[in-house]
Amino acid sequence: MKLNRDIIGQIGKHALEAYPEECCGIITGRGKRQTAHLCENIQNKCHADDPEGYPRDARIAYTIDRVELEKIISSAKERGGEGLAFYHSHPEHEAFFSEEDVAAQTVFGEPEFPDALQIVISVIDRKIREMRCFKWDRPVQMFRAVDECP
Repeated sequence: MKLNRDIIGQIGKHALEAYPEECCGIITGRGKRQTAHLCENIQNKCHADDPEGYPRDARIAYTIDRVELEKIISSAKERGGEGLAFYHSHPEHEAFFSEEDVAAQTVFGEPEFPDALQIVISVIDRKIREMRCFKWDRPVQMFRAVDECP
């Protein structure tokens, strides 16, 4: 899968607009037919409602509403597409796949969407520093950086 230049621009813009908080979203479609779904990061609401269960705020964490996620994926499937990628930003941090990111994308050590690309956008001083992509590596059961975002 290769991401459309327009999609890369949209998610980069989303990361800058959300700064200094993390942005998050989903890319759906099939082949060159792709749609970026700029999701609301509900981490601050989760943190306010349950600070012990969600100890971090939106400056260093993200949560996509589960109902929103399921609607996006379901709608994509109805149109013959799928969830191609998930993305989020790291304000004032490098683009790496953290332990929290792994935990958010896996259930009992397995990803819910094993074929989806995971994109992390580093935003430092209100500028995009780097965008890195990660993919589930089945033989070693972990996310690995892709040499270049497709």
